[in-house]
Amino acid sequence: MNDTVVKVESFSANVRKLGDWTDSGSFEVRARNGYALLDLRSPRIPEGDIVVRVQASRSAIKLLVPEDAVIDQWDLRITGRGTVKDWESQGKTGRRIRLVGEIHNGEVRIARGGIAILTAMFSKEFIEDCVRAHREGGRVTVHDPAAL
Repeated sequence: MNDTVVKVESFSANVRKLGDWTDSGSFEVRARNGYALLDLRSPRIPEGDIVVRVQASRSAIKLLVPEDAVIDQWDLRITGRGTVKDWESQGKTGRRIRLVGEIHNGEVRIARGGIAILTAMFSKEFIEDCVRAHREGGRVTVHDPAAL
């Protein structure tokens, strides 16, 4: 189990962390005029709550989460035109993902299930992962890190 906080910075840039990229359950995302994409579907992430500490200004943060994940935004302060977009949030009973921090004129988008898989597949990281898996004889992990 890894107790370290994974830091992701996106200052006027696009940052993508896809596939089986971490074994931590705590993240700190700072974004200003940027876009950050984090895949939180990895089976290597330890059991329990996942904490995503957000500090975003005029930015978009997209989280790829398991199908039944519960998004807890109680400790998230939103100012200006900030939002959290989670279209499929009703009736979920799975793992809890806590959003903590502040968003100013930005948004957090939640993608689950098939939308999360498609989001990962339409990226250059997916192509690079396919090429790597073909060369090494391994498996592709970007589209669905929990797949066997």
